[in-house]
Amino acid sequence: MASGVPDGDRAGNGASGFTEETTLDVLRDACAAAGLDASGARLLRLGSNAVYALADRPVIVRIAADADALDETRRAVRVARWLAAEDFPANRVLPEAGAQPLLVGSRVVTFWESVQDAEEYATLPELADLIKRLHWLEEPESLGLPYFEPFAKVRASLRALSGVDEADAAYLAERADQLEKDYGRLDFVLPFGVIHGDANIGNVLRARSGQAVLIDLDGFALAPREWDLILTAIYYDRYGWHTREEYESFVHHYGFDVMNWPGYPVLADLRELMMTLWMGGKAAAEPRAAEEFARRVKAIRTGATRRDWSPF
Repeated sequence: MASGVPDGDRAGNGASGFTEETTLDVLRDACAAAGLDASGARLLRLGSNAVYALADRPVIVRIAADADALDETRRAVRVARWLAAEDFPANRVLPEAGAQPLLVGSRVVTFWESVQDAEEYATLPELADLIKRLHWLEEPESLGLPYFEPFAKVRASLRALSGVDEADAAYLAERADQLEKDYGRLDFVLPFGVIHGDANIGNVLRARSGQAVLIDLDGFALAPREWDLILTAIYYDRYGWHTREEYESFVHHYGFDVMNWPGYPVLADLRELMMTLWMGGKAAAEPRAAEEFARRVKAIRTGATRRDWSPF
């Protein structure tokens, strides 16, 4: 497995003015409101969320980049509490932080129990076991999970593109139109139900206890379960971020190989498009992201190898 496959390559886009400096101000205000100390907090990542670790106690603070993330974040908190009630290994909201999420200006903030002292990912077999167990759960209606609508995310990401070549943006819009037609003709074979929505090795951590723990609960939805298998498949098949042995262990533990399903190429192309649009959303502010976005679009246009794509 390539090290550091992050939670960044995803469908959402960051917001303008979402920097370490601005999120530190939000962090201080949020911690003060929750009775926590922000002194010495360490920024772990800055992407779809700013993720901070507090210095004086095992607490993670997440600040959403999207100012419209309130409903989604409320749902993530409900999901976390449901999973806790089911004794499912996932990250837990911090009980003593009070009502969550917290609004600081236009920013949505949540507080979570930290599961580890140093970042360590679990293994693909453990990810497969967690996803399989999740897919067996019967979600309560009170969660209010939405039906998964990937093309709503795609259209939003297309509108948010900034600082990219107009021809590239037009090409991706055309590709989205075609994929939407292809997606509508898919015959899914796994049962429809609750999904994580961004299931990949970057979202399964090794806890202090040694247990594998599923994190990043924002994308829970009702959808074909194939969606939760697609990232691991393309990380192996297209990008070489997993080895064949690692991928086969994932398949063995889950019990289904999505690459053998006839709809795999369409779902793989769609997920790849969403990853590329996410990168395009960062292009205006980050030269490295702009370079990576152009590389990805060229590869998609020409059918070239994706093995030189960089995980962000």
